[in-house]
Amino acid sequence: MNTLLELYWTFVKIGCVTFGGGYAMLPILERELVDKRGWTTMDDLRDYFSIGQCTPGIIALNVSTFIGEKRARIPGALAATAGFLSAPIAIILVIAAFLTNFAELDVVQHAFAGIRVCVCVLIVQAVLRLWKRSVVDAFTLGLYLAVFALNAFSSLLPVKIPAAVLVLLSGAAGILISLRKGRTGSGTGKGEAE
Repeated sequence: MNTLLELYWTFVKIGCVTFGGGYAMLPILERELVDKRGWTTMDDLRDYFSIGQCTPGIIALNVSTFIGEKRARIPGALAATAGFLSAPIAIILVIAAFLTNFAELDVVQHAFAGIRVCVCVLIVQAVLRLWKRSVVDAFTLGLYLAVFALNAFSSLLPVKIPAAVLVLLSGAAGILISLRKGRTGSGTGKGEAE
């Protein structure tokens, strides 16, 4: 029961500062879940983000569910998910009740402008962290450039490729390269060198 309460309360706190979506909160998740609590590794967290990108729902919510399930199976997944949702739902209800009365005030408009700038900074920081840990060799750089081009220039293509398909294709490419390297390494006796 203590584990479930700890999961719930941890994700309530994370949910309170969730601005800008999943990628913007990667530094917060890393600090709370990897550095402070040791509930997961950065590699696993990066994998959760990848899976969360191609599954339905909000990336950060999916990550909280994955972490909860890893810690305490289905009850943990439910506790972490409920914790993550509690604060944003309460905040949205309060904002919805009062925002229509104050949305046009200059101070509110400036506050939202400041929040948007902060969210941009958090997203750039998350991208840089993911870049350092993900683009590690020529293959991953080539894969990055191919996926970036397909995504950035999708409006020029006859058919738009969904992000989930790009994630799945990238995963398949990684598996194929891994299998190819494994065969090359074991067939030549150079497994350690590669």
